[in-house]
Amino acid sequence: MRAVVIARAGGPEVLEERDVEDILTPGEGEVLVKVAAAGVNRADTVQRQGRYPVPPGTSPYPGLECSGTILALGANVPSRWAVGDQVCALLSGGGYAEKVVVPAGQLLPVPEGVSLTDAAGLTEVACTVWSTVFMTSHLSPGESFLMHGGSSGIGTFAIQIAKHLGIKVFVTAGSEEKLAACKGLGADVCINYKTEDFVARVKEETNGKGVDVILDNIGGLYLQRNLNSLGLDGRLFIIGFLGGAMTEVNLQPMLARRLTIQAAGLRNRSLANKALIVSEVEKNVWPAVVEGKVKPVIYKTFPLSEAAEAHKLMEESSHIGKILLIP
Repeated sequence: MRAVVIARAGGPEVLEERDVEDILTPGEGEVLVKVAAAGVNRADTVQRQGRYPVPPGTSPYPGLECSGTILALGANVPSRWAVGDQVCALLSGGGYAEKVVVPAGQLLPVPEGVSLTDAAGLTEVACTVWSTVFMTSHLSPGESFLMHGGSSGIGTFAIQIAKHLGIKVFVTAGSEEKLAACKGLGADVCINYKTEDFVARVKEETNGKGVDVILDNIGGLYLQRNLNSLGLDGRLFIIGFLGGAMTEVNLQPMLARRLTIQAAGLRNRSLANKALIVSEVEKNVWPAVVEGKVKPVIYKTFPLSEAAEAHKLMEESSHIGKILLIP
């Protein structure tokens, strides 16, 4: 089969489409999926750079989500799944390929009304946002939420699901085009981080109180400013370090306003924990997708052979929504 191989740690040019050993048989509790499309994520670029090690026993090929058709079932797969089913999947790796093996607990049905290709852009963002902002930080109707990078794949999803659930949404983005896209998806307060101080704007829009939850992929560069933007009992969830992992911070706001900081990814979680997240996403998010309240936002698709171009686009940060690869 064809797959994208990381020839060595480096820039996008190290991604090479090659003939690799075919996958024939899924193991116990697994299914074999013919990939229709794979989502491109920031984590893939970090893996390519050699800074995101592959978990033991995981495919060496990048790709943390895909959509496709079930080709074969391993032993003891739940009876809800059958050969020929159209699915989307949360992966630990291997999505940049023609086939991938997936634990059955990490499968979701392609939602009614969403194309098989576009479904590849839903799983990672839905599982990331639901597990962090809702399952862990307990963002609730009537609260307020700040999403950094509102025009990203995660951001475009987070805006929609939060608005659907009755939450006031603040976003940051770096251009008027991106801010307009966020507003079109339902964001209430759109802040250009290049020309505005988001802390001051948040305080202005909340009468000095601050927001309840922040989802952040910047890390160190924003840590103090995020703490200063949170209200009483506010929760900060960190999912990335685009602005560095090291910083010096004044912890006084945490004590004064009972703030919480948490951080986590998806890839290194246990199979049981991933299955729980996927189950919660199917129960709480998929109905909103079927109703058309939440839609995948697809910016551009590339053939698998142009994975390097897809990574260049991701790292330029000019896109709005998801980037997909098509085998």
